[in-house]
Amino acid sequence: MTEPHTVALVTLGCARNEVDSEELAGQLEAGGFLLVEDPSDAETVVVNTCGFVEAAKKDSVDTLLAAADLKDSGQAKSVVAVGCLAERYGAELADSLPEADAVLGFDAYPDIADRLRSILAGDQQHPHTPSDRRKLLPITPTERVEVDVVVPGHSFEVATVDEIGTGAPQTGPRAVRRRLDGGPMAPLKLASGCDRRCSFCAIPSFRGSFVSRRPADVLAEARWLGEQGVRELFLVSENSTSYGKDLGDIRLLETMLPEIAAVDGVERVRVSYLQPAETRPGLVAAIATTPGVADYFDLSFQHASPTVLRAMRRFGDPESFGNLLAEVRKHAPLAGVRSNFIVGFPGETEADFETLCDFVTEARLDAIGVFGYSDEDGTEAETYDGKLDEDAIAERVEHLRALTDELTAQRAEERIGERVVVLVEALEDEDGTGNLLAEGRAACQGPEVDGSTTLTGLSVDVRVGDMIEAVVTATEGVDLVAEPV
Repeated sequence: MTEPHTVALVTLGCARNEVDSEELAGQLEAGGFLLVEDPSDAETVVVNTCGFVEAAKKDSVDTLLAAADLKDSGQAKSVVAVGCLAERYGAELADSLPEADAVLGFDAYPDIADRLRSILAGDQQHPHTPSDRRKLLPITPTERVEVDVVVPGHSFEVATVDEIGTGAPQTGPRAVRRRLDGGPMAPLKLASGCDRRCSFCAIPSFRGSFVSRRPADVLAEARWLGEQGVRELFLVSENSTSYGKDLGDIRLLETMLPEIAAVDGVERVRVSYLQPAETRPGLVAAIATTPGVADYFDLSFQHASPTVLRAMRRFGDPESFGNLLAEVRKHAPLAGVRSNFIVGFPGETEADFETLCDFVTEARLDAIGVFGYSDEDGTEAETYDGKLDEDAIAERVEHLRALTDELTAQRAEERIGERVVVLVEALEDEDGTGNLLAEGRAACQGPEVDGSTTLTGLSVDVRVGDMIEAVVTATEGVDLVAEPV
């Protein structure tokens, strides 16, 4: 018997990429590979890249170069690029980055173990040839109900716990997910792709058209994650408000939420990425009133000026967005709300920017991401006139970020005295005497991108994964400090 090949996965980008990496890990483990955490201990380093914006692309390239250095200083024999950057640029990335031994697109995911084994054997892989993935699924909604659609990097069947790690090859076209992060929160993919055509966004071109996972598959994976000790499920997609539309039921998420929240072991379900123009009152009510579902609304407004929003191929204005926030707070007065905004979009005037700043001031958001506009290859906005110079964009970004830092800190202070339920994600001995500090998140705080909550005055029997009821006593910027009830 020969020793199994070792492989490490490095994941960049969003929670959807995290799910993809765990599916790749499951495929590799089922295909006989041994997963290791440290890339310096691996024969093959697989980098799951992000291709969303320029900063993410640069981070992906830098990570690939760092992995390639391990071929000189570590055990690495090959470095493989997968993920959105690899899917989006394919051969172009391979030509510009010869340090990578292969650039594989999403279509390589189902036989990833065979691909890596071939690369280790010295076989040359033809670089992925990009294509507009929106054209790969010419299936009408009626046909979609009757036909199974399998999107690479998108699991539709989950192996049992016993099947994972046996090394036995799986039969049939099944995707096996293997958790890479043992924490008490896990993302759960609702869908892949996007049907919207925002003028600044290239995601649909390389992620493809919107495809909902079937409810039975979502629930099967939710149950498996519950068996793995997951306490919070983070429902992810490019546009969660569209879930079910291609299955003939646009309200499918509303009916699914109680079932997902009832899964054994799962204490909290959180929904990500809601498109404001599609966020209907029934969905707001379902998120706000379903037991076990976090009062949390990830609303991607992107701007507030109607003129800029129309140029973005989006819809809305301060009044309609304000009405949506009022609807949220009617059902859940203490709900957490986060959003993202793009500053310096082509044609954005000073008046447009003031409209955005005024809206943000009135909105009382808990977490805000601010991004300066930059051209994305192949997007409509890349062809627009009226581009702002980089200094003007940077100045507006700095102004809005300073404003939002102040506003979100004020919003956090408003929560002093509130009762919150905190999912414990990390423990620390405060002073070496057994006095524990716990880091975690309340329902109003999403993973990674939002603030966190520090619990003080804990007993020594608190464990990671516990849900602790506490009262907010102080704040540190957007972060909360709370004491158990």
